Amino acid sequence: MKAKKYQRFADFWPYYVSEHANPRTRKLHFWGTHNLLFWLCLAVVRRSPKLFIFAVVSSYAFAWYGHFFVEKNRPATLDYPILSAFGDIQMYIKTWLGQMDAEVAKYVHHD
Repeated sequence: MKAKKYQRFADFWPYYVSEHANPRTRKLHFWGTHNLLFWLCLAVVRRSPKLFIFAVVSSYAFAWYGHFFVEKNRPATLDYPILSAFGDIQMYIKTWLGQMDAEVAKYVHHD
């Protein structure tokens, strides 16, 4: 089995940012995370495993649409599920704080 390239989140973050260079992809992730939080809350209130599953699947639909059709890359979740989850949370927070565009400028180099 091939060793993973990234072991630490600090090393993974620049890669994660570069995989989300297109602002439309970041918006889809942002709304996907909103979607996730809404449905997870409802799943907890209603104690519904079906809503929990729907929360996860429907949220990935937002993100993966962005990767496959906008960014045209492979979702990092497929290789780094835990690091990607942390990346999504960080990107979500930085988007709320208005800091995500600066992160892209810092890590994505357009030739």
